[in-house]
Amino acid sequence: MIDHMGFSVSDYERAKAFYTTALAPLGYSLIMEVTQEQTGHDPACGFGADGKPDFWIGGEGKLNKPVHVAIRAQDRATVDAFYKAALAAGGRDNGPPGIRAHYHPNYYGAFVLDPDGHNIEAVCHAPA
Repeated sequence: MIDHMGFSVSDYERAKAFYTTALAPLGYSLIMEVTQEQTGHDPACGFGADGKPDFWIGGEGKLNKPVHVAIRAQDRATVDAFYKAALAAGGRDNGPPGIRAHYHPNYYGAFVLDPDGHNIEAVCHAPA
């Protein structure tokens, strides 16, 4: 089981603002932030639910290749809310909410590219 994951972003403050808005419908919020003075290198912040930061971004600079992260949503309405919030926060459409039957009949997901081009997905596996 994965405890947490993180990746670099090119503009730390812009990315922090994007994820604060985009992840809110999924029940994620900014839980912890560490400064350059605390770490001895670039700042980072962790988002999560229930007080546990498991999704981290860091100000080291953009990765050479984008990453894909999928966050589980409790229902399809939450997937839709994530998609709208992420677009409102400056994300770009990479696949609107809908069934992706090639994965399985109940795979309902939405895909948004963050400001660095990372493919962020919200997915619900439950039937409608």
